[in-house]
Amino acid sequence: MAIMTTTSPAAFLPVLEQIAEEISRTPGRGRPADYIPALAACDPRSFGMALAEPDGTVYGVGEWRQPFSAQSVTKVFTLALDLAREGDELWEHVGREPSGNPFNSLVQLEYENGIPRNPFINAGALVVTDRLQTRTGDAAGELLAFLRAESGNPGLDFDREVAASETAHGARNAALAHFMTSYGNIDNDVPVLLDQYFRQCSIAASCADLALASGFLARHGIRADGSRLLSRSQAKQVNAVMLTCGTYDAAGDFAYRVGLPGKSGVGGGIIAVVPGRCTLCVWSPGLDERGNSVAGVAALDRFTTLTGLSVF
Repeated sequence: MAIMTTTSPAAFLPVLEQIAEEISRTPGRGRPADYIPALAACDPRSFGMALAEPDGTVYGVGEWRQPFSAQSVTKVFTLALDLAREGDELWEHVGREPSGNPFNSLVQLEYENGIPRNPFINAGALVVTDRLQTRTGDAAGELLAFLRAESGNPGLDFDREVAASETAHGARNAALAHFMTSYGNIDNDVPVLLDQYFRQCSIAASCADLALASGFLARHGIRADGSRLLSRSQAKQVNAVMLTCGTYDAAGDFAYRVGLPGKSGVGGGIIAVVPGRCTLCVWSPGLDERGNSVAGVAALDRFTTLTGLSVF
């Protein structure tokens, strides 16, 4: 297929259909996240993809209405909610640089004085959730309300089974939180913070929900109801950090292949933003060794190739 010369819904949908057909013929789709037992039973060949336009029009292919565990995809929304409240002060507590290490690594925290490299590795996400908790008293609840409003789906909710599973296997996250507390970079009691963080990650949502909820980043900070969440500059900041840090320590390869700001989660979801044009969410639970959806990255790679849409 040639690069698209129009980006109307009628033109986008055949592209999504072609991608789904190509993905269905792709062998070697990775393995689900087995360190979270509630996710281990997911079928790695499941696939869905949705695209939302800035006006809220959404369409998709495959299992695009099937809820899945959003996991680290939610870190984008928590970051936006806190950045909207405290602005640049946030960046005194968490960096904006790629880590080059696994998402749950403790290695850099000691020689960088408890300041995580970026808001999308686990340590950085814990700091952002902690700061949102201090400002709202219920960070996970604030996030859920936001996602319900932006997606237009009041049925979105936490998955108690997934949250319990993460709590039972959350020793590494507890270690990160305690370590940062020792440097004065965590305000809330660690058990309270971990409960908020695990509930945040457990939210179940579909590709359609997350593509719509990401729309404020394509609209340069404007929410679905027309109100402003972020300044244009802050929306640019979030997109920039997604591009450089959003896919764990494979962000360079993702930028090379896809060329869009994106954020992945170990539930198999990836959101991506074409500023001013559209947002996407793709889901397939088979992961590569770095925790990113194999089919999801391939699908987004094909999307930017077929449409010519990227930030480059």
